[in-house]
Amino acid sequence: MKIVIVTGLSGAGKSSAMKSMEDSGYYCVDNLPPILISKFIEICRYSVEELDKIALGIDIRGGAFFEDFHEGYKELKNKGYDCKILYVEASDEALVKRYKELRRPHPLSGEQTLVESIQMERVMLQSLRDEADIIMDTSDLGINAFRNQVREKFTEDMNQPNISIICNSFGFKKGIAIDSDLVFDVRFLPNPFYISELREKTGNQKAVQDYVMSFDESQIFLEKIKDLTSFLIPQYIKEGKTQLVISFGCTGGRHRSVTMANKLAEYLKKENYRVFITHRDS
Repeated sequence: MKIVIVTGLSGAGKSSAMKSMEDSGYYCVDNLPPILISKFIEICRYSVEELDKIALGIDIRGGAFFEDFHEGYKELKNKGYDCKILYVEASDEALVKRYKELRRPHPLSGEQTLVESIQMERVMLQSLRDEADIIMDTSDLGINAFRNQVREKFTEDMNQPNISIICNSFGFKKGIAIDSDLVFDVRFLPNPFYISELREKTGNQKAVQDYVMSFDESQIFLEKIKDLTSFLIPQYIKEGKTQLVISFGCTGGRHRSVTMANKLAEYLKKENYRVFITHRDS
């Protein structure tokens, strides 16, 4: 079991790091009292076998419990768990700017100024920073760049892009699939509905697929879609998108659109993307 403790300065990006790790397959729990870490890990170990990667967000919001962290962490290491600490920080200037933009109080805010609260937190977390395996400074990092860096450090299979692609089909007569990111209208293709032996079949069946793909315009269209998605998907990944819904629509959503969704899914799987297929109306 891999365990990552995500901690660091308030406002430096712990929440963004946790979201990135969740997208990478980690089971994430934020603000768990440190005294409960060891007990929580034991529960996961014996009752939920599939939880092999866990990320725990720990910070000064734990109050008095925060002082128990080192003891709990040492206990995990002694039990042989693969544990790492990710510590995120930023400059005083960057943190002040973020708090001013968000208009939220610092966890240690009181009679002291914001800068004094930040500096106080640095002192409180110094021993934890000294123990950290990875320290990341987010002062000059955009949120997407930061999440990508977290993923690069904690995702074992970097050949698997961090995005889920759903190839979907639908029928226009029941409305456009509202959760689509990209929509392609394939009603220009010859319709198998007018072929009696194909009418009751769907694009999940070879006979329909063979008919739809027997036309030059179908082959040309599919190649253009492959080319377009090959360009677009890496750009979406670069911008931090973790799910992309590509929808194909025809009149009834049973023949042409299903065929194209299936064909694109086959291609994207060969390109090593994580692909799911849904057919809304077939």
